[in-house]
Amino acid sequence: MSIELKNISYTYMPRTPFERLALDNISITIPEGKITAIAGHTGSGKSTLIQHFNGLLKPDTGSVLVDGVDIGKKNAVAKEARRKVGIVFQYPEYQLFEETVAKDIAFGPVNIGCGEVETMERVKQSMDFVGLDYDKYANRSPFHLSGGQKRRAAIAGILALKPKYLVLDEPTAGLDPKGRESLMEKFRKLHKESGTTIVLISHNMDNIASYADNVIILNKGKITLEAPPDEAFSQQEVISKAGLELPEVKAILNELAKNGLNIRNDAYTMEKAVQEIVEALRGQRKC
Repeated sequence: MSIELKNISYTYMPRTPFERLALDNISITIPEGKITAIAGHTGSGKSTLIQHFNGLLKPDTGSVLVDGVDIGKKNAVAKEARRKVGIVFQYPEYQLFEETVAKDIAFGPVNIGCGEVETMERVKQSMDFVGLDYDKYANRSPFHLSGGQKRRAAIAGILALKPKYLVLDEPTAGLDPKGRESLMEKFRKLHKESGTTIVLISHNMDNIASYADNVIILNKGKITLEAPPDEAFSQQEVISKAGLELPEVKAILNELAKNGLNIRNDAYTMEKAVQEIVEALRGQRKC
């Protein structure tokens, strides 16, 4: 199954002097069981796009289907389909509001009808997953946590809903390199262990190169590229026009090739790049 957008268009403040077309006739499919990255510069329409995935925004034209169900309908089936999609917005820690960490995480499960035992189990599982010890943090005020701990508590609140599709809007924004890597590895673990479909929204092409199975480039409200990472990163002009940069390792390989090293430059992760450089240097020694 999948999330499928068919001919979606959306305009902010229509019929006013501030009218702005944010999404222009977009059709994409987010396949189940994969990590799909949606990349674009600020203002490209990324955040507007993902708010259509679970009905937070309704398109001016077109339709959104989650596992084949049109979520624009006003019925119980559509409501259940919308619940399959969990969105972690950029800086989710700003959405914390309850008096304790446990109550904040429990808010979602309680509101979808989970019983007390089920809710407690989800709270504990989610806190364990994000690395917050239940006994230590459950009864603390979320507002007394560090910035990184707040981020993890907010993410745990979404995970407690057990979404089939998890949408991450710039999830590592504002974190230091160690924090970024730690958080992304947790999402990779979630994907591998539970099969959760992940949609990663980012302009960080290094993150995308490391984690994504498929890359979608969004520019000025239009899809300009949709391809696997190796194919996507070979189209430097399209990426540049979208206001993005190649993954750092890809850019380095391109420069090495320009400067005379006989090297394949189709690698886009550090591990593959190191392998390509070693093989190229070995080949030069043989000559």
